[in-house]
Amino acid sequence: MMNLLTVTWDFDPVFFRIFGLDIRYYGVMWMLAILLGALFFDRCCKREGLPPKVADSIFWYGTIATILGARLGHCLFYDTMEYLREPWTIITGFRDGGLASHGAAIGLLIGLWLFSRKNKLPYIWSLDRIMIPVGIGGALVRMGNLFNSEIFGTATTLPWGFEFVRSNKWLYEYAPAAVHPTQIYEAICYLVTFGVLAWLYYRKDMARRRPGVLFGIGLIGIFLTRFFIEFIKTEQSDFERGMSLYMGQWLSIPFIVLGVYMIWRAMRRPAQPTPAPAVTKKAKR
Repeated sequence: MMNLLTVTWDFDPVFFRIFGLDIRYYGVMWMLAILLGALFFDRCCKREGLPPKVADSIFWYGTIATILGARLGHCLFYDTMEYLREPWTIITGFRDGGLASHGAAIGLLIGLWLFSRKNKLPYIWSLDRIMIPVGIGGALVRMGNLFNSEIFGTATTLPWGFEFVRSNKWLYEYAPAAVHPTQIYEAICYLVTFGVLAWLYYRKDMARRRPGVLFGIGLIGIFLTRFFIEFIKTEQSDFERGMSLYMGQWLSIPFIVLGVYMIWRAMRRPAQPTPAPAVTKKAKR
C-alpha cells in the first residue's frame, strides 16, 4: 500500500509452506543467485570452447563455498561471542537467518581457486568470468532482504521512503518515520555493475585482452557501493552502535583495494587477444 509520501511495506516473507516448514523468499533469492551464476558461467565456457564438465563442476564448487562462506562470515563478523558460546547454532540456527555477503565473497574466492586447480585453468580466468553475474546475485539477495523487511536505512523524508511495518526494529526505533529502502538502492547499483561487466565481456572482449580488469571493476562496483550506502543504513548488530564505520564498511575496504590493484596490474601489461586456456586431458575425464 502506498501513502502520499511513503510506501507501507507489509510483505509476507514466506513464499510457501510445506510440512510445517516455511520456505522464504530470501532463501529462494539466494538459490536463484547461485543458479544464475552457474548458468552464466556455463555460457562463458561454451562461448570459449571449454568442455561441459568444466561448467558442471563450478556449480558444486561455487554453491558449497558461497553458502559456507556466507554462514561462517556472519557468525565470525557479526555475532562472534554468541557463536563461540554456542558453536552448534552455526548449523542448528541456520534457518533463523544469518548470511554475510563478505563471507560469501571470501568463500567464493576459495571455491574458485579449488575449481581452477581441478580444471587446470588460470585463477584469474575464473575470477573474471564469475564476477560478471555476481552483480545479479547481489541484487537478488538484496531483494530477499527487502522481502524480509531487514537491513534497511535510516529515517528519510524522501517520497520513496518505506515503512517496514513487519520489522520490530522499525516499529521500536523509527515508527512512524519512513526509512531509506537501501536494499533497493544496492540492488540497482549491483545491476548497473553487471551491465558494465557484461558489456565489457561481450562487446570489448576485455576478459581476454586484459585479464583481471573485469574482476577489479566488479570488486569496486560491488563493495564501493556497499561502503557508501552503509552511511545511511541502520546497524546490523548492537556492537556497531557508535562506530565511525560499520563492520560492513571495514570489510569492504580490502576488496576495494584489491579491485584497484587488479585494474592497475592488468593495465600495466600489454593488451593481448588471449585465447581460452587449454584444458588438459586430466580435466576432461
